[in-house]
Amino acid sequence: MSDLPEKTCTIDNLIRHEKLVAAAKAGLKTQQRRNGVYGWPGERFELQGTEFVVTDLKREKLGDMTDEHAKAEGYPSLESYRDLILRMHPGMNWDPESLVWAHYFEIKA
Repeated sequence: MSDLPEKTCTIDNLIRHEKLVAAAKAGLKTQQRRNGVYGWPGERFELQGTEFVVTDLKREKLGDMTDEHAKAEGYPSLESYRDLILRMHPGMNWDPESLVWAHYFEIKA
């Protein structure tokens, strides 16, 4: 029996925005936070001909994010990441205690 959480969406929807796809393909984006689970460690996915593998899946608080995490998400800073998330999700509050699933991944060599 596995202790992995049930998926709430398919891995094909993990990264969809063209700018973020480009950042992942360039090796600049290595993390994606979501409210649900989109992929499990060891699972592979493809972005425009480039194959990736999920290396880790962690439950994390938004308040534990740093500028380094935001950069690994493909943004220049935590402030820019937070501002974009709040614009994308009208009515959402940035609650530091909110839990998200952090998907860690790398380009499959």
